[in-house]
Amino acid sequence: MKNKLIAPSLLSADFGNLQRDIEMLNNSQADWFHVDVMDGRFVPNISFGFPVMKTVQQHAKKFVDVHLMIVEPDKYVDEFIEYGADLISVHFEACTHLHRTIHQIQDKGAKAGVVLNPATPVLMLEDIIADVDLVLLMSVNPGFGGQKFIQNTYKKISETKDLILSNNSTALIQIDGGVNLENASKLFEAGADVLVAGNAVFSSENPEKTIELLKI
Repeated sequence: MKNKLIAPSLLSADFGNLQRDIEMLNNSQADWFHVDVMDGRFVPNISFGFPVMKTVQQHAKKFVDVHLMIVEPDKYVDEFIEYGADLISVHFEACTHLHRTIHQIQDKGAKAGVVLNPATPVLMLEDIIADVDLVLLMSVNPGFGGQKFIQNTYKKISETKDLILSNNSTALIQIDGGVNLENASKLFEAGADVLVAGNAVFSSENPEKTIELLKI
């Protein structure tokens, strides 16, 4: 995998024209598809599940990155992989046995990520950082798109990078929430490898051009 990856979030796509938007991303410079799954329990919102994953699986031609904002993610990991997930990220705050969940994902052939909410300190990952393929830092409180970016994220990127290097980890750093053309280059400069962009892409008059500009 290379750095400066853009993962548009399908949560902001037009669900009346989902295939069209997926094809647009296939033809763009986007690197990954980001799929946000919410259960109305871990976060105060509900989003799509397996029917939408089936559509993504049928039409997406790029890496599929699934972010589970759900309680008891262990119960659903196998199914999401069957529906085409290449990477599954689970919340530190949602997993009672995080090490087991991470290895459950990897044993099924997918990459595994761990997610931190804005108020969860990076040091909580010390005992798992060597095992994960990705660390997703939430730069807004999870649950809804269009929120304002939390500035403390830059500090957490630096802390995460230090933790990765000190443990000889190969984990990528992903940022999700409030990513736009104004802060994308700063986030990459700070050490992020993957940026999730939803509204910035899908509310743009020219989404493909916006994706291109996010990578600069």
